[in-house]
Amino acid sequence: MVAFFSPLNQSPNRFSTNNTSDTAVTPPIKKLHISTTDATDLTANSKVVTVGDNISNPNVIEPSVMAPGGANLNDIDEDLHSRQLAVYGRETMRRLFASNILISGMQGLGAEIAKNLILAGVKSVTLHDEGVVEMWDLSSSFVFSENDVGKNRALASVQKLQELNNAVVISTLTTNLTKEQLSDSQAVVFTDITLEKALEYNDYCHNHQPPISFIKTEVRGLFGTVFCDFGPEFTVFDVDGEEPHTGIIASISNDNPALVSCVDDERLEFQDGDLVVFSEIQGMTELNDGKPRKIKSARPYSLTLEEDTTNFGTYVKGGIVTQVKQPKVLNFKPLKDALKDPGDFLLSDFSKFDRPPLLHIAFQALDRFICEVGRFPVAGSEEDARKLTSFAANINECLGEGKVEDINPKLLRHFAFGARAVLNPMAAMFGGIVGQEVVKACSGKFHPLFQFFYFDSVESLPAEPLEPSDFKPLNSRYDAQISVFGSKLQKKLEDANVFIVGSGALGCEFLKNVALMGVSCGSQGKLTITDDDVIEKSNLSRQFLFRDWNIGQAKSTVAASAAASINPQLKIKALQNRVGPETESVFNDDFWENLTVLINALDNVNARLYVDQRCLYFQKPLLESGTLGAKCNTQMVIPHLTENYGASRDPPEKQAPMCTVHSFPHNIDHCLTWARSEFEGLLEKTPAEVNAYLSNPSEYATSMRNAGDAQAKDNLERILECLEREKCETFQDCVTWARLRFEDYFDNRVKQLTFTFPEDAATSTGAPFWSAPKRFPRPLQFSAADPSHLNFIMAASILRAETFGIPIPDWVKNPKLMAEAVEKVMVPDFQPKEGVKIEIDEKATSISTVSTDDAAVISDLLFKLERCRNNLPPGLRMKPIQFEKDDDTNYHMDLIAGLANMRARNYSIPEVDKLKAKFIAGRIIPAIATSTAMATGLVCLELYKVLDGGHKVEDYRNTFANLALPLFSMAEPVQPKVIKHRDMSWTVWDRWILRGNPTLRELIQWLKDKGLNAYSISYGSCLLFNSMFPRHRERLDKKVVDVAREIAKAELPPYRSHLDVVVACEDDDDNDIDIPQISIYYG
Repeated sequence: MVAFFSPLNQSPNRFSTNNTSDTAVTPPIKKLHISTTDATDLTANSKVVTVGDNISNPNVIEPSVMAPGGANLNDIDEDLHSRQLAVYGRETMRRLFASNILISGMQGLGAEIAKNLILAGVKSVTLHDEGVVEMWDLSSSFVFSENDVGKNRALASVQKLQELNNAVVISTLTTNLTKEQLSDSQAVVFTDITLEKALEYNDYCHNHQPPISFIKTEVRGLFGTVFCDFGPEFTVFDVDGEEPHTGIIASISNDNPALVSCVDDERLEFQDGDLVVFSEIQGMTELNDGKPRKIKSARPYSLTLEEDTTNFGTYVKGGIVTQVKQPKVLNFKPLKDALKDPGDFLLSDFSKFDRPPLLHIAFQALDRFICEVGRFPVAGSEEDARKLTSFAANINECLGEGKVEDINPKLLRHFAFGARAVLNPMAAMFGGIVGQEVVKACSGKFHPLFQFFYFDSVESLPAEPLEPSDFKPLNSRYDAQISVFGSKLQKKLEDANVFIVGSGALGCEFLKNVALMGVSCGSQGKLTITDDDVIEKSNLSRQFLFRDWNIGQAKSTVAASAAASINPQLKIKALQNRVGPETESVFNDDFWENLTVLINALDNVNARLYVDQRCLYFQKPLLESGTLGAKCNTQMVIPHLTENYGASRDPPEKQAPMCTVHSFPHNIDHCLTWARSEFEGLLEKTPAEVNAYLSNPSEYATSMRNAGDAQAKDNLERILECLEREKCETFQDCVTWARLRFEDYFDNRVKQLTFTFPEDAATSTGAPFWSAPKRFPRPLQFSAADPSHLNFIMAASILRAETFGIPIPDWVKNPKLMAEAVEKVMVPDFQPKEGVKIEIDEKATSISTVSTDDAAVISDLLFKLERCRNNLPPGLRMKPIQFEKDDDTNYHMDLIAGLANMRARNYSIPEVDKLKAKFIAGRIIPAIATSTAMATGLVCLELYKVLDGGHKVEDYRNTFANLALPLFSMAEPVQPKVIKHRDMSWTVWDRWILRGNPTLRELIQWLKDKGLNAYSISYGSCLLFNSMFPRHRERLDKKVVDVAREIAKAELPPYRSHLDVVVACEDDDDNDIDIPQISIYYG
């Protein structure tokens, strides 16, 4: 049977870091020092003893499982692992820290799996391999160099793998593996063993107490497989890793079954059969008992419960409904049973619906071939291919009713030819998949692969048939790759001119892949990589080319150097330029025109869109990918064959209305968005405005008068407040400021809000004002005995002192002394005022109050400011503080978490810890090494097709994958929209060229000859000609380039000999026709 997952939208989701405004609400999304044995101390038979206690039972994971050495929560280095923590959470990370893994087979696939697990931070990894490094291995494994040829593979792997994470104990086994040597491991992975041995090891693991999770995986040329057996009863604690779905209740019927309606600001994500719990309901309080209840029918904004509420109290208001995630127990079959009865195969490509059963037979046939012949089939040997096909046919005949109808000798021939080769892209892809399965085995987080997965990418083979001589080894590091693709494609790879944009997590993986593949390693080859960022500690858990001693250095330079050490033949140039309009003198026309292909490794949509437009313009292939936690996607943008990246766009992230964030929050995201906005206003923007004023008072005053709006008035009020009423000269002043801020934020403002809108207030229609999703707030009374109150004061006063350059005393962290300082502050009584305007319009974009006399108020404020400035010490400047989320010692997140949680307390919203606050307020994109590795492997399988140059659109694949489920959905890319006119047709990829420095009239006539009537011609945002304006006719006999210089003030750089215009046209029947951009050559 094949488990079918229908392909998602053929233009897969894009994952990226989007810069959002202050009011945007984004969805929520180790210091483990163990002594390690240096690689040089390892002998051929050594087994390093790991430290710490083993988990007694990895399949029934108790919440009390500790990290090695009895470590506790604080042993997670949140600076290093923040992006991974955002995916897994603390509990899963602690389970990983306590897990011992054995990997057998250290060719390319074994190295990739080990890399991903070591980056994830497991307790120990044991590497097993009895073989030695061959030249053949160098095209698939990043841990080997030519100097390692002849050394044991496991021993040769240790040094480079250990550099990835010194907190992981790495040991080796280099002799025959006994079953008893598996007993200390929570999971074992085999990448290169016979079926006979696999059955023996699996039987031991399956029956061991507790069971040992067993994974068998292989990549053979362009074919790969994974088999998982996590024991007779394996508990999955979180099947998908998603946050529990919630809804805000609007009403509940007294009925059987009960109908629960929710507010319609967001669609509900519940499904039929989900279990949910209720809280905060007023009236029908029987539902607040915490008992899970089953959803009978889920709709976009309501749900029906399997519950009779006829005799319950009448619903009044309020309430939250929350999904209860249920554990799931899986009964894995051992390999001996699964081979005969494999059950459902996990499908990745709907166009290959019948492929998994055939590959199930093919891999068994290959095992039989190796056992009987004593070697792998030889690439190009028709006799070996026939023999393997014969083995497959015999196995198929023994299957009886379960046999496949067509064993596809052509496919088995490809399988036989490439069977000995481990290709780097396949190793990267399967290294990501298997690495994630090991994490699942050790933690119970995410749904395991159950149980077989088969994959092939035969479309990556050259479009033209290959001769047996093409596969002949050249005694080079690329011989394994040549045995699959032939020497001609290898030459194309080596001579390619490639541009990789970005050298973060994706960029590091791409550099490793292309270096091993030999891309841009020939005499004509060139690889350019650019990234304007520097290395930070948080990068080290997945951007594997970087080490802790590289922190602060340029990413592209370090990554390029690391890639060149993987393959010294790589012709690479590293730049630190951002790719955009401002760097078109660096990435000029010649640069783009000479490129063979571009690979995006970017983290934001705007940069992707710019590169996409450049690729359209210069008709260059673009290989696009992105990740978000356990999810990844790839998109192929191929000239004239596929649509471009920008042709389909994800909907923009929903932003909370300004009034919700500032006055009516109903979830912690709103509180954190407000907190970050306040942080930046108080500590960055206001000090910056103060400095702008003090640097040039007269110029600043002039600009404020000219602006004359509410924003200018607000700026001046904040400056005056900062330099006069709230000016700090001592640390005690800073404590006073912080204490009064607490009172203002969490007491006074709430009192004013509830005075203006009392609890029984009604809207203009008579409905209750405080109805869902609004939550009625309560003021907070400050208490020095409350640690959260005192921590807020500490963080706020320290940062306030920093902006004024005031020394921070040692006693600040002493709660008793801080409380004494707070007690000295005189807090004035607050009386709510009549007539205070509080914005309640959800469409409002600003909370500033606009008045008709802003100009008069601004003049008065400037007069007061000037008087205040005369009393200031000369040379006074403030220090603006830019928010930095990844430094846990700077108190930034302490203040933001404090602001958000106190506000949440006002509104009875559940609070969050500092780490969760960092994820949301810092807009941290969840990221793990496994999904990154898989995405880049998939892209590089497409790179073979691009560089070969002869493939059709149906040969390419876009992919969406979610390793948590797991789900793999591959589909043919969408073709570009074709526009037809008369006997012509064109797509977004076409650009028309007109040479000879034409006039406007000549351009119009040129189009007229094509049956197109031009009525508007523009350059950039400037209109050069429009037939509606009589004066524009005077321009008709001027050169287009001269009109652009004169009217649009075009500054045409000397390296460019053309300009591009957009022309609006109609046909003879007055129908608008979208025509391509036109390039006017004047040079």
